Amino acid sequence: MTEQPQPQPNMTPRDWVLILAKYRNPSSLRSSFELAISLIPFVVLWVLACWVAQYSYLGAFAISAANGLFLLRLFCIQHDCGHGSFYGNRNVSDWVGRALGVVTLTPYDVWRRTHSIHHSHAGDLDQRGIGDVMTLTVEEYHQRTTFGRLLYRAYRHPLVMFGLGPTYIFMLQNRLPKGLSGGKYWLSAMGTNAAILAALGVIVYFGGWQALFLVFLPTTLIAASIGVWLFYVQHQFETTQWDPKEDWQLHDAALHGSSHYDLPPILRWFTANIGIHHVHHLYSRIPFYRLPEVLRDHSELVEVSRMTIGQSLRCASLDLWDEKSRRLISFAAARKLTA
Repeated sequence: MTEQPQPQPNMTPRDWVLILAKYRNPSSLRSSFELAISLIPFVVLWVLACWVAQYSYLGAFAISAANGLFLLRLFCIQHDCGHGSFYGNRNVSDWVGRALGVVTLTPYDVWRRTHSIHHSHAGDLDQRGIGDVMTLTVEEYHQRTTFGRLLYRAYRHPLVMFGLGPTYIFMLQNRLPKGLSGGKYWLSAMGTNAAILAALGVIVYFGGWQALFLVFLPTTLIAASIGVWLFYVQHQFETTQWDPKEDWQLHDAALHGSSHYDLPPILRWFTANIGIHHVHHLYSRIPFYRLPEVLRDHSELVEVSRMTIGQSLRCASLDLWDEKSRRLISFAAARKLTA
């Protein structure tokens, strides 16, 4: 048996890649089990909500809202498929991901490409714009016109970022391969759109319009909002890391520019351990169900950029990257810098 590298004092982020490689192999049986215990309850709650809607709109809405958590988990499984970490066979991962993309309203091949760009350039100030949350530096913000600053402030407002924004992304933006060119991505977007339309037709035919408005929309939009919040706090925290291209290092940005969102056990389950994001960015081929194993074996990674739910709420008020202090700061703090 080949001896595995062991953690050493003063290890660099690149050194960790060799350590984490041993966690990369998925179990097809475990992956299939995780998919089943996510998909089956999702379908059951969907049917239950449609049945309850005949008697109580509020009851149907409540069930649908709770089902948003299972939809969120299915998106996280789709996320693992995109990284090729859910099944050892890449074709199987891709087709499971494409099928889930219909359920999550996300064209799989388009998303996989933009997400790959995000992983390849996260924390690079010269490579922003695709697959990330738009973030300006303090200097860039002050160089904008008054109207430009107003637009950016509106974009970063919590009601837009976590309310209107997710609705726009999953209902409208995902319908086209934004930022990408090529027949493959148009086929992915249009094929997913056609499958979604067919599914919506079946929903309305058997469940009526109430199934659409009391089941489909609440489930989808609640999952979308939670998902955007998770993605936000995974990179938009005070001590995150951004550097210009000449200073940017992939593995350093992965480890220190991604958070460890330490959630309660039930939320860790519904989010498929995506909160262990610093480890995920450092080695994206690790299946989500093996990420806790990494933290158990290497306790030194637990406190890296760790935050609780309470601590994460402050992230919603952080808006601009200050290159001098190397901190993400609020608009109010940026205003004081120029006062």
